[in-house]
Amino acid sequence: MHFPGKFTDQLVADNLQQVSLSFLVDDLVVRRGGAAANIAFALGVLGRRPVLVGAVGEDFADYRSWLERNGVDCAGVHVSEYAHTARFVCTTDQAFNQIASFYAGAMTEARNIELAPVLAARDVDLVLISPNDPKAMLRHADECRQRGYRFASDPSQQLARLSGEEVRRMVEGADYLFTNRYEWGLLLQKTGWSEDDVRAAVGVRVTTLGADGAEIVERDGQRLEVPAVPEIARADPTGVGDGFRAGFLAAVETGLSLERAAQLGSLIAVHVLEVTGTQEWTLDHGRARKRFAETYGEDAAAEVAAALPLG
Repeated sequence: MHFPGKFTDQLVADNLQQVSLSFLVDDLVVRRGGAAANIAFALGVLGRRPVLVGAVGEDFADYRSWLERNGVDCAGVHVSEYAHTARFVCTTDQAFNQIASFYAGAMTEARNIELAPVLAARDVDLVLISPNDPKAMLRHADECRQRGYRFASDPSQQLARLSGEEVRRMVEGADYLFTNRYEWGLLLQKTGWSEDDVRAAVGVRVTTLGADGAEIVERDGQRLEVPAVPEIARADPTGVGDGFRAGFLAAVETGLSLERAAQLGSLIAVHVLEVTGTQEWTLDHGRARKRFAETYGEDAAAEVAAALPLG
């Protein structure tokens, strides 16, 4: 929502012990979101068949239909009998100050989901554990290790909530670790690990660097830096990291190299960046291939296009 004034003009400095305010907003936009759903949507656009696991409310029906139309398997989604689907509600004033609330709702029931029944009837290569109910994230990481499922750890926004011990538990044994630059520093601070400790704990570390692209570090210390696809416009950074993860994992699944995976991740990320909303972007195959080739070369574009729908 948008408030055409300033929040600060409505606050009485000498009377802040009791605040009761109502803002008449002039705009309301409702958009789909959620890290797992954003990633699953992008994987569907790229021709994969992702399996979404999580907990939602009965109000999820329209969202489910949208995801399924875009190639997402939602059979593993738990529907709460009591709570609404998680949502983020935010009002922004004309000075870009924000007052926001996050309602977890049905998300807290994700801690009751066991992965094995969901995955038993499906050919799943990798489990990506994205920001969710913290207890659910830890349970899924434990189950992946116990059952031998390959998994990627993406603690992201929940790093602030997890303790150092819990972060180590989330990361240990992961095939891939995804963070952005700030989260990478926070992870090291919380765990007390060195970079060498992280290399010993995970297969591949993938750190997104915003406009600087991405850094990939393998267990043997081999390091690769991949530049970002130049942006045409910057509309909304929300969900850009989710787009990168989807492109990266789609490429890895088809057998492409880590370099090509990061390049495709950057291509999807810039598509998300250039629209408002996390699932409002579309993939024009011809234009996508052209942008990819302009950034990374024709040979790289041909290699990726042979494995994935880039035209």
